[in-house]
Amino acid sequence: MIRVRQLLPLLGLCAVLACKKEQPAPVPSAPAENSPRLIMKFRLDSTQVRLGNLGQPVAVPAGHGAQSPRFNAISAHYVEFAPLAFTALGTGAVVYHAPETTLGGSTAIDFAQEVHAGDGETFLDIPLASLPVGSYAWLRVSLSYQNYDVDFRYTDTVFGLGALDLTGTIASFIGFNTYIGSFNVGQQQVVVNGNRTQGYWAFEVNNPPVPLAPITGQAPAGATTVVNPLFNSSPIPAGSCVATGAFASPLVITGNETQDVTITVALSTNRSFEWTDSSGDGVFEPLAGDTVVDMGVRGLIPIVE
Repeated sequence: MIRVRQLLPLLGLCAVLACKKEQPAPVPSAPAENSPRLIMKFRLDSTQVRLGNLGQPVAVPAGHGAQSPRFNAISAHYVEFAPLAFTALGTGAVVYHAPETTLGGSTAIDFAQEVHAGDGETFLDIPLASLPVGSYAWLRVSLSYQNYDVDFRYTDTVFGLGALDLTGTIASFIGFNTYIGSFNVGQQQVVVNGNRTQGYWAFEVNNPPVPLAPITGQAPAGATTVVNPLFNSSPIPAGSCVATGAFASPLVITGNETQDVTITVALSTNRSFEWTDSSGDGVFEPLAGDTVVDMGVRGLIPIVE
């Protein structure tokens, strides 16, 4: 991620205040309570077109299985509005950048300070003045965390229960790097106290016939799909999860708005949970050798409400 920091020159102000010590420095006025807001909500859509990294429709690869997970929560780390297809990452209007930390060594997203939202819920509500006057054709949202339920098959050979079709909860970390103290998958907690790169996940069985602790794993580097139709004109760093999508028509901000601007960020969850299918039956069977390979969302469409 690219941070934008601005340093304001203070020497001239200090000189003025030194000559007029009896006058206190002015306090900036707080925005009016009825000033317009920029409100952004997630929509998680299993029927939305399934895209690959380059923004083109793709099928599930041979030898893989996939399903559309049922989302509990998702989190964004970064939001940027880009005027043009050639606008480099970080040079557009960055309106949100979640807290980061170096507690785990290298710079990482601070999971403890992330904002999680469900389907239809607001994940960003800031003054509309945070978005500079301009025309924006593209939206970039860096996704960092997902929590969802999936179906799977458990074949028991110890207690004689046979093949059981069950559900489980997956927590997956798809940001470039995340510092995790601890987190709940479903009902159970996993303690990490360290950094985890993109593709780290934990899986918990819902209502298991026998008690099972969550299992964890790491998808291969570069395996998480990150849809970017601007791949050629405006690439993103490897290992990040900056999903990019185009507005149907450019979003124009004049600075004279009196009403809130609400944007629905429609994310494709169309068979977004993908695994190597060792038996070729299309059923997720982790104990039969199926391995998680992809947990990235399959497209982003920004919709101005």
